Amino acid sequence: MEWLLLDWMGKPAWMWAGFLALVVGLLALDLGVFNRRDHEIGVRESLALSAFYVAIALIFGAGVWAWLGANSAIEYLTAYAVEKSLAMDNVFVIALIFAAFSIPRRYQHRVLFWGVLGVIVLRAVMIGGGAALVERYDWVLYVFAGFLILTGIRMFFARDEETDIADNRLLLWLRRQMRVTPELHGHAFVVRAAGKSGRVGLHATPLLLALVAIEFADVIFAVDSVPAVFAITTDPYVVYTSNIFAILGLRALYFALAAVIHRFAYLKQALAVLLVFIGGKVFAAPLLGLEKIPPVVSLTATAAILGAGILWSLWRTRAEAGPPR
Repeated sequence: MEWLLLDWMGKPAWMWAGFLALVVGLLALDLGVFNRRDHEIGVRESLALSAFYVAIALIFGAGVWAWLGANSAIEYLTAYAVEKSLAMDNVFVIALIFAAFSIPRRYQHRVLFWGVLGVIVLRAVMIGGGAALVERYDWVLYVFAGFLILTGIRMFFARDEETDIADNRLLLWLRRQMRVTPELHGHAFVVRAAGKSGRVGLHATPLLLALVAIEFADVIFAVDSVPAVFAITTDPYVVYTSNIFAILGLRALYFALAAVIHRFAYLKQALAVLLVFIGGKVFAAPLLGLEKIPPVVSLTATAAILGAGILWSLWRTRAEAGPPR
């Protein structure tokens, strides 16, 4: 058991193993207990599941405080809040994907569940690569910061445009390369069916295409969110754990958010301001004679920017509010 004490990316292996064991346990509980049978998840159930995941994330944050200290815990909470907020746009895209492939609500959780497994691996690769770059080349952090500032400015002034998922090049290529059934086959991703020639073989279902599209969307959104978290902290453990907990909770919250996403009309502008702030503080720290902006300042500013965006959105769209299902 000596390997548990070995250093891996700045932390003992037991800390990484404990986190991964917790994630595996949560996924097993999700699929084996909470959602053992396919069913339509309503707003109340979605909120309850999300509250459960938020509680787990906060308890883990208390563990980070105990093991790594107050500063690391504050950075973890800030990164968690930023990642969860930036992923809000992902909810809208996921809803478009489900609509494009006509995925019934009772099967949507299954797609999101297996999508999480892909995210865990993809984020590990991206964060591991980012951590190696930042450790070897200090100037990479300033590249991340500049990218965030430009992204925030572009996001603030961008107009909302209709997105046609069906015309996505990746999906068009997959349809040409794979045999896809025209209809769903329960919750199966792959089935044996007869093709146009009459020969029986493996066919993908629209459920698999929806899963691939969601994984692709996560990679696109990670291009913004991963640099944003590295601008908050360069600790790979804090970056990865905050990312994964935020994504786990967001998938649980999806069914509630999809029903009220129109109420967050001005959240995108708040996120744009937040990205500019996160990138700007990387450049501001050396000008102020600091190694980095204090974590408590970052957390306070993040909470204030996001809180203002949410409250303003809810106030301006109050006439569109409806009772939860």
